[in-house]
Amino acid sequence: MNIQAMMKQAQKLQKDMMNVKEEIDSSLFEGESSLVKVTVKGTKEVVKVEIDKSNPLDADDLEMLEDMIMVAINDANKKVDQETEKKMGKFGNIPGLF
Repeated sequence: MNIQAMMKQAQKLQKDMMNVKEEIDSSLFEGESSLVKVTVKGTKEVVKVEIDKSNPLDADDLEMLEDMIMVAINDANKKVDQETEKKMGKFGNIPGLF
């Protein structure tokens, strides 16, 4: 295989990887905790926080709610990481591309 063919193959691989990354970045992922649902983009930007209004909370429960929101956000971010690994894993670990 000559160097020009290798470069062409590398460029195609990079383009394929960018397409998959764009797909992940534009996807939405939901993380949940008992009273909280959080939606994040594949870029891990939080786009929505929903609190279950059927369970009214008083001031004493605010610390617990904060913990639930944190758990839900972390859950959504794990899903982003899992999807990224699932889709980008086929490209192998190529340093410097991302």
